[in-house]
Amino acid sequence: MAKRLLRLMTELSSRKWLSHLVGQFSHSRLSRHLIPAFIRIYQIPAHEAEKELHEYRSLNEFFSRRLKIGLRAIDATADAMVSPVDATITAMGTIDTGTILNVKGQDYTIEELLAQSPRFENYVNGYAFVLYLSPTDYHRIHSPVTGVQIEREHLKGKVYPVNDFAMTHIRSVLSRNERLITYIKHEFGEVAVVKVGALNVSSIRYADESVTKWQIGDELAYFEFGSTVVLLTESGTFTPRGDLALGSTVKMGELLGILHPPADKKKKREVCLEQELCTEK
Repeated sequence: MAKRLLRLMTELSSRKWLSHLVGQFSHSRLSRHLIPAFIRIYQIPAHEAEKELHEYRSLNEFFSRRLKIGLRAIDATADAMVSPVDATITAMGTIDTGTILNVKGQDYTIEELLAQSPRFENYVNGYAFVLYLSPTDYHRIHSPVTGVQIEREHLKGKVYPVNDFAMTHIRSVLSRNERLITYIKHEFGEVAVVKVGALNVSSIRYADESVTKWQIGDELAYFEFGSTVVLLTESGTFTPRGDLALGSTVKMGELLGILHPPADKKKKREVCLEQELCTEK
């Protein structure tokens, strides 16, 4: 009974108008008085913030704060893919013929997650990370690779919470919530950075709408209140770091694994190098 009541409350709270009201308050100057309590409750490392606390004009401005320069190192490994966010890994693994398996007990199809975009076919046997940002975390999103935008899409949807209860008991939260998707082409293929909205996330915004190319670690977007990033790699182009596991915490810029050409292209390139016949990089 209690579980059904919680599910009903979650369904009702997913309405955009309610999230909008909370968002309006979090943008107001009145909300800045909640910043000290917010820091205390969630044990936020406020000393990392770019500005002094009194300089933040609202709770939302503090929540979407930048960090002091140099606090996040970008891994310098050749052909690295790094974490775009500070987060906890709630799912990771090879995509099984178009399906991300066992995300809090649920399976997600890439086709649904990407809203039937024709690009989903690029990821059917790729690799996926589901990265959950708690209220404690830094909420700016950075590019996991060096590359160029080939497409972006904003998908309107619900604003279900992405906590354990909702992810476990509400059907397909990641595919039903609002999503901002950036497809980035890199040297060996492409990645999809799927930014998923959540309860009380009044918006997901690009740091600069005009920017369409990024160096690894460059600022890409930010959440106004917490949510999740689903990071997808194209089939056969990624090998994960061996020591990562469910529940691991990662910082923005930390190595997730290595990008490489798909196996067939890699073999073809090795052959042409041996025969000195390569005409492309």
